[in-house]
Amino acid sequence: MSFKVQGWCPGALKPMQSGDGLVVRIRPRLARLSVEQGQGIAQAALRHGNGLIEVTARANVQLRGVTGQNHAALLADLDRLGLLDASEAEERHRNVVFTPFWAPQDGTTALGQALYAALASGPDLPGKFGFALDTGASPVLSATSADIRLERAPDGGLVLRADGAAGGQRVTAETAVAQALRMAEWFVSSGGVSGGRGRMAAHLSRVSLPFATDATPAPALPQPRPGLIEQGALVALEFGILRAETFAELAERPLRITPWRMVLVEGATAIARAPGLIGDPDDPRLRVRACTGAPGCPQGQQKTRALARSLAAAVPEGRVLHVSGCAKGCAHPGRADLTLAAGAKGFGLIRQGRAMDLPERILRVTDLTPELLSKAF
Repeated sequence: MSFKVQGWCPGALKPMQSGDGLVVRIRPRLARLSVEQGQGIAQAALRHGNGLIEVTARANVQLRGVTGQNHAALLADLDRLGLLDASEAEERHRNVVFTPFWAPQDGTTALGQALYAALASGPDLPGKFGFALDTGASPVLSATSADIRLERAPDGGLVLRADGAAGGQRVTAETAVAQALRMAEWFVSSGGVSGGRGRMAAHLSRVSLPFATDATPAPALPQPRPGLIEQGALVALEFGILRAETFAELAERPLRITPWRMVLVEGATAIARAPGLIGDPDDPRLRVRACTGAPGCPQGQQKTRALARSLAAAVPEGRVLHVSGCAKGCAHPGRADLTLAAGAKGFGLIRQGRAMDLPERILRVTDLTPELLSKAF
């Protein structure tokens, strides 16, 4: 179970080295890309990377296969598109996930801009510490990784909640950002950061939260599925990755990036069809999580995505299979109904657990058939 936890996320200014080159993460403001930005990202992926684009679980966009020689030219392109931060610190601190279902009149965009400005001069938070603006008509980000959440209340008001607490405190559009910063400052001053790392839920298991927790957010909606909705078309990406050419086709309209490895194509009236896109809400590939694996990730012990694709049809409706290239479990950090965690000799089979948990047995790749998987569930 040997793996290295980086403790930070890549950015554009500070990319991360992987097995297929540099991973460059772009954090679209308000999780939205204009047509010019979407087309520009597709062109940049072809010009400076290997043509692969990923959508992450925090609603960011990653380019893969970028070389050190091409990185400066890529940054110049991103800067022209308005997708670059002024500094590495500002980029790191601007770790905010937005509901993709915000509407111009619901105040989400104004809250987001105010939060960006406050974070630029806010406390020095760990690289994985983040905020969620779940301020659409109903919360939809409850299962998305975040440490401080601003959610809609049942009566339409706002609730500020620390991750790990059942309830939060009532705030207004005028006080929400200042209170969120107070909560972040408390996290740092109360010892939430250790060795540059730390998350809110783990911290609350050790200390008491000095903020009100009597306000309850509205019930969260289930994770959306691909299909046509009021704002446009939700299109899923197989394992969150697609070719730049396909991304360019989607980006003929503005895109909102979601944390569910889907994109919302604004105003679309039909589901785009292309290799790697999923428009059927019952497609079995939606039940599978798989990371890059070997050789794209230097920590990957086995190939993952071809195996995941071959096993998807054997995953029962409503269940989740996680195929992980190592014990770190990047594609699905939480528990899955069934996890296959790669090691030097094959894949460890784990039921109702995480990739780092002790497997009940080790299976060779050749043993992993749809028939075996059906029995394992």
